Amino acid sequence: MKTNIGVFFGGRSTEHEISVLSATQAMAAIDTDKYDITPIYITKDGKWYTAEAMLDVTNFKNIPQLLRWSKQVYMRPEYGDYNLYAAKRSLFGRSVIAHLDVALPVLHGTNCEDGTFQGILDTIGIPYAGCNTLASANGMDKITMKMILAAEGIPVVDYVWFTDKQWFEQREQILQRVESELGYPVIVKPANLGSSVGIGAAHNREELIDRLDQAERYSTRLLVEHKVADMQEINCAVLGDCDQFETSVLEQPITGGEFLDFDEKYKGGHKGAKAKGMAASKKIFPAQLPQDETEEIQRLAGETFRVLSCHGVARVDVMIEGTTRKIYVNEINTIPGSLSWYLWDNRGQGINFTTLIDRLVNLAIKRKRELERKTTSFDTNILSLQGGVKGAKSKLK
Repeated sequence: MKTNIGVFFGGRSTEHEISVLSATQAMAAIDTDKYDITPIYITKDGKWYTAEAMLDVTNFKNIPQLLRWSKQVYMRPEYGDYNLYAAKRSLFGRSVIAHLDVALPVLHGTNCEDGTFQGILDTIGIPYAGCNTLASANGMDKITMKMILAAEGIPVVDYVWFTDKQWFEQREQILQRVESELGYPVIVKPANLGSSVGIGAAHNREELIDRLDQAERYSTRLLVEHKVADMQEINCAVLGDCDQFETSVLEQPITGGEFLDFDEKYKGGHKGAKAKGMAASKKIFPAQLPQDETEEIQRLAGETFRVLSCHGVARVDVMIEGTTRKIYVNEINTIPGSLSWYLWDNRGQGINFTTLIDRLVNLAIKRKRELERKTTSFDTNILSLQGGVKGAKSKLK
């Protein structure tokens, strides 16, 4: 029998539509001679649906109609139960819709890429591709990520962070702190979003207040960074696990502004362009850099992947300062747009999108086998030593 891959996408996230694009690209690349595919679409209000029609991205133009063709499903939070169940079963219908062997999360953003969904899969115990709960949470939160990287000697730009409540209650103190520690210009970001959602540049106090008011709509934790002068952004993908991995060729995204925004990432650089995911964005590929800079960026990407204990495929974005040529790690995308397949397809080692999916499935199964070798419980039951009388005091110290 073929291995059945459950592809999860959509979700309660500002990057919902980008997830749909990435997932339908991935499903189209799966080798159907080797694998079966079960698409599981998570709506913006958190309901799960499946249908064969979800393999075609054009059917998502009318989502209400697509859901009428689909079956609402769920998985039980029971370890070892990999079945997908019908939420509503007819009198003579089947309760089990499909048995999944491996999960492939292609979910972007909050409630999806931040460890929330990975925790569900860990509870069920199903093998799944990509980072685990801890690595996903640390990689998604830009503040926590910077703290870990800085502690490991990986260069990050100077920054200030605070909560949304602090912004409301200590506005003047925060503004003074940003101005004294960073100066202008700065970049303002929500701590835990991707795809450049909620990000803006500020060149003075008025703009800083406006950008922070915008960013706090998306996150309870806010980040203000020193803006790198004459910035050159470079992306590098990493594939494997934290003990054994390889890095891709580099790409240089092309932006018409101060940073790569949502439209430039996913719509080819302008609002009217057809959205095709990260693969459609404007870029110099491969990036035209000196060999020493190329190797240093690949090293830093690998180190970022390693110290965050990442798994599967991730994309590390770095910034090069124009004058000094100093390199800073900007962020890691633990489930990158389009799964960064295009960074491997052009590497010259035969890793096309189909091969990449195969590698991710094998990595998921390998991790599951390694985890099963670890001790998670003891046979002795200390509760059997306690008295059985209701209301008796415990003898445990």
